[in-house]
Amino acid sequence: MTLSRRQLIQAASAAVLPLPALSQTHVPHRFEPQAGPWRGFEMTMDIAVADQQGVTRLWLPLPDVETDYQRSLGHSWSGNASEMRVVADAPRGVRMLYAEFPASVKAPTLQLVSRLQTRSRAVDWSKPIRASEDPAVLRANLAPTELIPVDGIVRKTALTATQGASTDLDKTRAIYSWLLANAHREPKVRGCGTGDVRTMLETGNLGGKCADLNAVFVGLCRAVGVPARDVYGLRLVPSAFGYRELGANPTGLKGAQHCRAEVFLKQYGWVAMDPADVLKVMRQETQEWIKDPAHPLVAPVNQGLFGGWEGNWVAYNTAHDLRLPGSAGKASLPFLMYPQGENASGRFDELAPDSFRYAISAKELAPA
Repeated sequence: MTLSRRQLIQAASAAVLPLPALSQTHVPHRFEPQAGPWRGFEMTMDIAVADQQGVTRLWLPLPDVETDYQRSLGHSWSGNASEMRVVADAPRGVRMLYAEFPASVKAPTLQLVSRLQTRSRAVDWSKPIRASEDPAVLRANLAPTELIPVDGIVRKTALTATQGASTDLDKTRAIYSWLLANAHREPKVRGCGTGDVRTMLETGNLGGKCADLNAVFVGLCRAVGVPARDVYGLRLVPSAFGYRELGANPTGLKGAQHCRAEVFLKQYGWVAMDPADVLKVMRQETQEWIKDPAHPLVAPVNQGLFGGWEGNWVAYNTAHDLRLPGSAGKASLPFLMYPQGENASGRFDELAPDSFRYAISAKELAPA
Protein backbone atom coordinates (compact mmCIF):
# COMPACT_ATOMS: atom_id res chain seq x y z
CA MET A 1 0.00 0.00 0.00
CA THR A 2 1.33 3.45 -0.90
CA LEU A 3 0.80 6.23 1.68
CA SER A 4 -0.13 9.72 0.58
CA ARG A 5 2.02 12.72 1.61
CA ARG A 6 -0.64 13.77 4.17
CA GLN A 7 -0.72 10.28 5.70
CA LEU A 8 3.09 10.23 5.97
CA ILE A 9 3.11 13.59 7.79
CA GLN A 10 0.35 12.47 10.15
CA ALA A 11 2.14 9.20 10.91
CA ALA A 12 5.43 10.99 11.59
CA SER A 13 3.75 13.52 13.90
CA ALA A 14 2.04 10.79 15.90
CA ALA A 15 5.35 8.97 16.31
CA VAL A 16 7.14 12.08 17.62
CA LEU A 17 4.52 13.45 20.03
CA PRO A 18 3.48 11.41 23.08
CA LEU A 19 -0.28 11.06 23.31
CA PRO A 20 -0.82 13.41 26.30
CA ALA A 21 0.89 16.27 24.46
CA LEU A 22 -1.46 16.00 21.49
CA SER A 23 -4.26 17.60 23.53
CA GLN A 24 -2.10 20.43 24.92
CA THR A 25 -0.73 23.48 23.15
CA HIS A 26 2.38 23.48 25.31
CA VAL A 27 3.70 21.58 28.27
CA PRO A 28 6.19 23.73 30.16
CA HIS A 29 7.95 22.01 33.02
CA ARG A 30 10.14 24.84 34.31
CA PHE A 31 9.16 27.72 36.55
CA GLU A 32 12.11 29.20 38.42
CA PRO A 33 11.75 32.94 39.15
CA GLN A 34 14.96 34.33 40.63
CA ALA A 35 15.92 37.78 41.85
CA GLY A 36 17.92 39.33 39.04
CA PRO A 37 18.08 42.35 36.74
CA TRP A 38 15.44 45.05 36.92
CA ARG A 39 12.92 45.33 34.09
CA GLY A 40 11.41 48.70 33.14
CA PHE A 41 7.78 49.21 32.13
CA GLU A 42 5.52 52.04 31.07
CA MET A 43 1.93 51.41 32.05
CA THR A 44 -0.95 53.47 30.60
CA MET A 45 -4.52 53.70 31.89
CA ASP A 46 -7.08 55.47 29.69
CA ILE A 47 -10.54 56.44 30.95
CA ALA A 48 -13.38 57.76 28.76
CA VAL A 49 -16.62 57.99 30.76
CA ALA A 50 -19.61 57.38 28.49
CA ASP A 51 -22.53 57.77 30.92
CA GLN A 52 -21.99 61.36 32.05
CA GLN A 53 -24.46 62.47 34.74
CA GLY A 54 -23.62 65.37 37.02
CA VAL A 55 -20.19 65.63 38.64
CA THR A 56 -17.87 62.74 37.79
CA ARG A 57 -15.13 61.51 40.15
CA LEU A 58 -12.42 58.99 39.33
CA TRP A 59 -9.82 57.21 41.48
CA LEU A 60 -7.00 55.29 39.80
CA PRO A 61 -4.63 53.07 41.84
CA LEU A 62 -0.97 54.09 41.65
CA PRO A 63 1.81 51.46 41.60
CA ASP A 64 3.80 53.23 44.31
CA VAL A 65 5.04 50.20 46.25
CA GLU A 66 8.77 50.69 46.94
CA THR A 67 10.43 47.37 47.78
CA ASP A 68 13.34 45.17 46.82
CA TYR A 69 11.22 43.89 43.92
CA GLN A 70 9.62 47.13 42.67
CA ARG A 71 10.40 50.82 42.40
CA SER A 72 8.52 53.75 40.90
CA LEU A 73 10.01 56.03 38.25
CA GLY A 74 7.16 58.54 38.42
CA HIS A 75 3.74 59.28 36.96
CA SER A 76 2.18 61.77 34.56
CA TRP A 77 -1.46 62.44 33.79
CA SER A 78 -3.66 64.49 31.49
CA GLY A 79 -7.35 64.98 30.79
CA ASN A 80 -10.22 67.48 30.84
CA ALA A 81 -10.87 67.33 34.60
CA SER A 82 -11.11 70.50 36.67
CA GLU A 83 -9.00 68.84 39.36
CA MET A 84 -6.32 66.13 39.12
CA ARG A 85 -4.09 65.29 42.07
CA VAL A 86 -2.62 62.44 44.08
CA VAL A 87 -4.64 61.57 47.20
CA ALA A 88 -4.35 58.84 49.81
CA ASP A 89 -6.37 56.84 52.28
CA ALA A 90 -4.15 58.15 55.06
CA PRO A 91 -4.65 55.38 57.66
CA ARG A 92 -3.57 52.76 55.10
CA GLY A 93 -1.15 54.82 53.03
CA VAL A 94 -2.73 53.88 49.70
CA ARG A 95 -1.99 56.47 47.03
CA MET A 96 -4.27 57.04 44.06
CA LEU A 97 -4.82 59.60 41.32
CA TYR A 98 -8.04 61.56 41.92
CA ALA A 99 -9.80 63.45 39.11
CA GLU A 100 -13.01 65.48 39.31
CA PHE A 101 -15.04 66.67 36.33
CA PRO A 102 -17.81 69.29 36.63
CA ALA A 103 -21.24 68.52 35.20
CA SER A 104 -20.45 70.81 32.26
CA VAL A 105 -17.85 68.31 30.96
CA LYS A 106 -19.94 65.98 28.80
CA ALA A 107 -17.18 63.51 27.89
CA PRO A 108 -14.76 63.09 30.83
CA THR A 109 -11.37 61.70 29.81
CA LEU A 110 -8.28 60.90 31.85
CA GLN A 111 -4.95 59.27 31.06
CA LEU A 112 -2.45 58.07 33.65
CA VAL A 113 1.05 56.96 32.62
CA SER A 114 3.24 55.23 35.22
CA ARG A 115 6.87 54.25 34.72
CA LEU A 116 8.33 51.63 37.02
CA GLN A 117 10.79 48.80 37.44
CA THR A 118 10.14 45.29 38.68
CA ARG A 119 12.09 42.10 39.15
CA SER A 120 11.41 38.53 40.13
CA ARG A 121 11.92 37.38 43.70
CA ALA A 122 12.73 34.08 45.36
CA VAL A 123 13.82 33.37 48.91
CA ASP A 124 16.97 31.35 49.50
CA TRP A 125 15.78 28.85 52.10
CA SER A 126 19.39 27.77 52.74
CA LYS A 127 20.30 31.23 54.07
CA PRO A 128 18.16 32.19 57.06
CA ILE A 129 18.61 35.67 58.50
CA ARG A 130 17.52 37.51 61.61
CA ALA A 131 14.62 39.40 60.07
CA SER A 132 13.23 42.58 61.59
CA GLU A 133 10.13 44.66 60.98
CA ASP A 134 8.28 47.50 62.66
CA PRO A 135 6.13 45.88 65.39
CA ALA A 136 3.20 48.08 64.33
CA VAL A 137 3.41 46.66 60.79
CA LEU A 138 3.43 43.10 62.13
CA ARG A 139 0.43 43.81 64.38
CA ALA A 140 -1.48 45.28 61.45
CA ASN A 141 -0.80 42.13 59.43
CA LEU A 142 -2.11 39.89 62.21
CA ALA A 143 -5.34 41.87 62.67
CA PRO A 144 -8.77 41.00 61.26
CA THR A 145 -10.38 42.94 58.44
CA GLU A 146 -14.04 43.26 57.49
CA LEU A 147 -13.84 40.21 55.21
CA ILE A 148 -10.92 38.36 56.83
CA PRO A 149 -11.66 37.53 60.47
CA VAL A 150 -9.11 35.59 62.48
CA ASP A 151 -11.41 33.97 65.03
CA GLY A 152 -14.25 31.46 64.85
CA ILE A 153 -14.20 29.14 61.88
CA VAL A 154 -11.07 30.80 60.49
CA ARG A 155 -9.10 30.04 63.64
CA LYS A 156 -10.55 26.54 63.87
CA THR A 157 -9.64 25.78 60.25
CA ALA A 158 -6.15 27.20 60.67
CA LEU A 159 -5.49 25.05 63.75
CA THR A 160 -6.65 21.95 61.89
CA ALA A 161 -4.49 22.76 58.87
CA THR A 162 -1.38 23.38 60.99
CA GLN A 163 -1.74 20.51 63.46
CA GLY A 164 1.75 19.32 64.38
CA ALA A 165 3.48 22.37 62.89
CA SER A 166 5.62 24.34 65.34
CA THR A 167 7.60 27.00 63.44
CA ASP A 168 6.17 29.86 61.40
CA LEU A 169 7.64 28.29 58.24
CA ASP A 170 6.06 24.92 59.02
CA LYS A 171 2.68 26.58 59.64
CA THR A 172 2.89 28.54 56.40
CA ARG A 173 3.79 25.46 54.40
CA ALA A 174 0.96 23.49 56.00
CA ILE A 175 -1.62 26.20 55.17
CA TYR A 176 -0.31 26.51 51.61
CA SER A 177 -0.64 22.73 51.13
CA TRP A 178 -4.06 22.66 52.81
CA LEU A 179 -5.35 25.31 50.43
CA LEU A 180 -4.13 23.46 47.34
CA ALA A 181 -5.80 20.29 48.61
CA ASN A 182 -9.13 21.86 49.57
CA ALA A 183 -9.74 24.93 47.39
CA HIS A 184 -10.07 25.41 43.66
CA ARG A 185 -10.08 28.10 41.00
CA GLU A 186 -13.62 28.96 39.90
CA PRO A 187 -13.56 30.72 36.50
CA LYS A 188 -17.21 31.85 36.80
CA VAL A 189 -16.47 34.23 39.70
CA ARG A 190 -16.57 37.87 38.58
CA GLY A 191 -13.33 39.80 38.54
CA CYS A 192 -10.87 38.58 41.15
CA GLY A 193 -13.56 37.75 43.73
CA THR A 194 -14.27 39.61 46.98
CA GLY A 195 -12.19 37.75 49.58
CA ASP A 196 -15.06 36.95 51.97
CA VAL A 197 -13.17 34.33 53.96
CA ARG A 198 -15.77 33.52 56.64
CA THR A 199 -18.51 32.91 54.07
CA MET A 200 -16.25 30.64 52.01
CA LEU A 201 -15.34 28.53 55.04
CA GLU A 202 -18.85 28.44 56.53
CA THR A 203 -20.45 27.35 53.26
CA GLY A 204 -17.63 24.97 52.42
CA ASN A 205 -17.46 26.56 48.96
CA LEU A 206 -13.75 27.14 48.53
CA GLY A 207 -14.00 27.95 44.84
CA GLY A 208 -12.91 31.43 43.87
CA LYS A 209 -10.30 33.58 42.23
CA CYS A 210 -7.11 35.22 43.45
CA ALA A 211 -8.66 37.75 45.88
CA ASP A 212 -10.69 34.90 47.40
CA LEU A 213 -8.07 32.17 47.52
CA ASN A 214 -5.14 34.25 48.68
CA ALA A 215 -7.39 35.94 51.25
CA VAL A 216 -8.12 32.51 52.75
CA PHE A 217 -4.37 31.87 52.84
CA VAL A 218 -3.72 35.24 54.53
CA GLY A 219 -6.56 34.78 57.03
CA LEU A 220 -5.44 31.30 58.06
CA CYS A 221 -1.84 32.48 58.50
CA ARG A 222 -2.92 35.42 60.65
CA ALA A 223 -5.16 33.17 62.74
CA VAL A 224 -2.14 31.11 63.89
CA GLY A 225 0.15 34.07 64.50
CA VAL A 226 1.99 34.36 61.17
CA PRO A 227 1.84 37.94 59.83
CA ALA A 228 0.49 37.90 56.27
CA ARG A 229 -0.94 40.29 53.72
CA ASP A 230 -2.52 40.40 50.30
CA VAL A 231 -0.66 42.35 47.60
CA TYR A 232 -2.97 43.78 44.95
CA GLY A 233 -1.66 44.42 41.46
CA LEU A 234 -1.70 43.78 37.73
CA ARG A 235 -0.01 41.36 35.32
CA LEU A 236 1.92 43.22 32.63
CA VAL A 237 3.48 40.82 30.11
CA PRO A 238 3.62 37.09 29.34
CA SER A 239 5.43 34.69 31.63
CA ALA A 240 9.02 33.97 30.65
CA PHE A 241 8.40 30.30 31.46
CA GLY A 242 5.66 29.68 28.89
CA TYR A 243 2.69 29.37 31.24
CA ARG A 244 -0.22 31.08 29.49
CA GLU A 245 -2.22 31.65 32.66
CA LEU A 246 0.68 33.32 34.51
CA GLY A 247 1.05 36.21 32.09
CA ALA A 248 -0.92 38.84 30.19
CA ASN A 249 -1.15 40.55 26.80
CA PRO A 250 0.45 43.98 27.30
CA THR A 251 -1.55 45.59 24.49
CA GLY A 252 -4.80 45.01 26.37
CA LEU A 253 -4.71 44.27 30.10
CA LYS A 254 -8.44 43.94 30.60
CA GLY A 255 -8.93 41.37 33.36
CA ALA A 256 -5.18 41.19 34.12
CA GLN A 257 -5.61 42.31 37.75
CA HIS A 258 -4.08 39.80 40.15
CA CYS A 259 -3.74 39.55 43.92
CA ARG A 260 -0.69 37.87 45.47
CA ALA A 261 0.32 37.30 49.09
CA GLU A 262 3.25 37.66 51.47
CA VAL A 263 4.08 36.23 54.88
CA PHE A 264 6.59 37.49 57.42
CA LEU A 265 8.87 34.69 58.64
CA LYS A 266 11.24 35.33 61.54
CA GLN A 267 14.26 33.90 59.71
CA TYR A 268 13.51 35.24 56.21
CA GLY A 269 11.50 38.48 56.43
CA TRP A 270 8.67 39.14 53.98
CA VAL A 271 8.38 36.16 51.65
CA ALA A 272 6.39 35.92 48.40
CA MET A 273 3.50 33.45 48.17
CA ASP A 274 0.83 32.76 45.55
CA PRO A 275 -1.21 29.59 46.07
CA ALA A 276 -4.02 31.13 43.98
CA ASP A 277 -1.86 31.00 40.85
CA VAL A 278 -1.02 27.35 41.49
CA LEU A 279 -4.75 26.64 41.56
CA LYS A 280 -5.20 28.69 38.40
CA VAL A 281 -2.65 26.58 36.53
CA MET A 282 -4.33 23.41 37.83
CA ARG A 283 -7.74 24.54 36.57
CA GLN A 284 -7.07 26.58 33.43
CA GLU A 285 -3.61 26.00 31.92
CA THR A 286 -4.94 23.05 29.88
CA GLN A 287 -8.37 21.76 28.96
CA GLU A 288 -7.93 19.13 31.66
CA TRP A 289 -8.70 20.17 35.25
CA ILE A 290 -5.58 18.92 37.02
CA LYS A 291 -6.34 17.85 40.59
CA ASP A 292 -2.83 16.88 41.74
CA PRO A 293 -0.35 19.65 42.70
CA ALA A 294 2.44 17.13 42.00
CA HIS A 295 1.42 16.83 38.34
CA PRO A 296 4.48 17.50 36.11
CA LEU A 297 2.86 20.64 34.69
CA VAL A 298 1.94 22.03 38.12
CA ALA A 299 4.82 20.92 40.34
CA PRO A 300 7.33 23.60 39.21
CA VAL A 301 4.73 26.34 39.79
CA ASN A 302 3.75 24.82 43.15
CA GLN A 303 7.39 24.93 44.25
CA GLY A 304 8.26 28.29 42.67
CA LEU A 305 5.33 30.23 44.12
CA PHE A 306 6.10 29.09 47.66
CA GLY A 307 8.70 31.74 48.33
CA GLY A 308 8.85 33.51 44.98
CA TRP A 309 7.03 35.12 42.10
CA GLU A 310 7.82 36.36 38.61
CA GLY A 311 8.52 40.03 37.91
CA ASN A 312 6.03 40.34 35.05
CA TRP A 313 3.52 41.86 37.49
CA VAL A 314 3.23 45.20 39.29
CA ALA A 315 1.99 45.80 42.85
CA TYR A 316 -0.44 48.60 43.73
CA ASN A 317 -0.89 48.25 47.50
CA THR A 318 -1.56 45.86 50.41
CA ALA A 319 -4.58 47.58 51.97
CA HIS A 320 -7.97 46.30 53.07
CA ASP A 321 -11.11 48.24 54.04
CA LEU A 322 -10.02 51.52 52.47
CA ARG A 323 -12.08 54.60 51.62
CA LEU A 324 -11.98 56.76 48.51
CA PRO A 325 -11.19 60.36 49.51
CA GLY A 326 -13.96 62.68 48.36
CA SER A 327 -16.41 59.90 47.51
CA ALA A 328 -20.12 60.42 48.05
CA GLY A 329 -20.37 56.76 49.04
CA LYS A 330 -19.92 55.79 52.66
CA ALA A 331 -18.99 52.13 52.28
CA SER A 332 -15.36 51.05 52.32
CA LEU A 333 -13.75 49.02 49.56
CA PRO A 334 -12.38 45.57 50.44
CA PHE A 335 -9.33 46.46 48.29
CA LEU A 336 -8.22 48.84 45.51
CA MET A 337 -7.05 46.97 42.42
CA TYR A 338 -9.35 48.40 39.73
CA PRO A 339 -10.11 51.97 38.60
CA GLN A 340 -13.03 53.44 40.54
CA GLY A 341 -15.55 56.04 39.47
CA GLU A 342 -18.88 57.60 40.36
CA ASN A 343 -21.30 60.30 39.27
CA ALA A 344 -24.92 61.21 39.94
CA SER A 345 -26.00 57.75 38.76
CA GLY A 346 -23.88 56.07 41.46
CA ARG A 347 -20.67 54.01 41.60
CA PHE A 348 -19.40 52.60 38.30
CA ASP A 349 -18.96 48.85 37.85
CA GLU A 350 -15.18 48.44 37.98
CA LEU A 351 -15.51 44.87 36.69
CA ALA A 352 -17.06 46.04 33.41
CA PRO A 353 -14.27 47.94 31.62
CA ASP A 354 -16.25 48.10 28.37
CA SER A 355 -19.13 49.88 30.15
CA PHE A 356 -16.96 51.93 32.51
CA ARG A 357 -14.85 52.66 29.41
CA TYR A 358 -11.35 52.13 30.67
CA ALA A 359 -8.38 50.37 29.12
CA ILE A 360 -4.94 49.47 30.47
CA SER A 361 -1.82 48.67 28.44
CA ALA A 362 1.90 48.32 29.08
CA LYS A 363 5.15 48.27 27.21
CA GLU A 364 8.55 47.08 28.33
CA LEU A 365 11.30 49.67 28.25
CA ALA A 366 14.76 49.03 26.88
CA PRO A 367 17.39 48.53 29.60
CA ALA A 368 19.00 51.80 30.66
